[in-house]
Amino acid sequence: MSVTRALHLASRAPALEVLDLPGRAAAPPLVLLHEGLGSVALWREFPRQLHEAAGRRVIAFSRYGHGASESPPRPRTPMFHHEEALDVLPALLAELEVIEPVLVGHSDGASIALVYAAHHPVSALVLLAPHVFVEALTVEAIEDTRRDYITGDLRERMARRHADPDAAFWGWCDVWLDPAFRDWNLDAELARVRARTLLVQGAEDPYGTLEQLARIEGRMPGPVQRVVVSGGHSPHREHGEWLAERIARFLAD
Repeated sequence: MSVTRALHLASRAPALEVLDLPGRAAAPPLVLLHEGLGSVALWREFPRQLHEAAGRRVIAFSRYGHGASESPPRPRTPMFHHEEALDVLPALLAELEVIEPVLVGHSDGASIALVYAAHHPVSALVLLAPHVFVEALTVEAIEDTRRDYITGDLRERMARRHADPDAAFWGWCDVWLDPAFRDWNLDAELARVRARTLLVQGAEDPYGTLEQLARIEGRMPGPVQRVVVSGGHSPHREHGEWLAERIARFLAD
């Protein structure tokens, strides 16, 4: 994968790690928004696979506290999806001169993509394992992940991909396990999104059920396509080349 660069959104703002693969200037670029414990590196080969399949500019970045990005300027709150979508992402897109992108979001990144699309124009959405409300299954899976971080080898594994694994992990875990987050949902945002959308979910996803897709389909006025694949929470890792081609076809239709 190409070498990333550090990007400051303001003169004294922390730096974000950004991967930017050039593509056809006439086509809206694809902007990748990673999962709760993700980063540029944890997309693995998927940015390159998307780049080759779609021939478009592909941008991926690590949110503050993730990957090689610097620490967040303030602690995360239960409103962090909105803060990322309405504060950080618009500033990043302006800095990169991106207008009406195709947002490709995974898990929490899909939630951020939906919030952004409720308030800003986008060309299309691709949502992998999206979250639009809190399920008991999700909370239980995150509690299991928390135990693995404390007593298992998850922290060691995360340290290979994150400069500050504690910032990445606790910034995600503490929000999702906060009792104030139990009633979180994106119903109001879904009602505002008219962009055409491709939903992708693993049939055995331990972090969410197909009820997430049903909520999106039932509340979003824009056209929606659903794809359910075998596997778990990361269809882009389990079906990378196939999924990149499927997204390219969706965008070409």
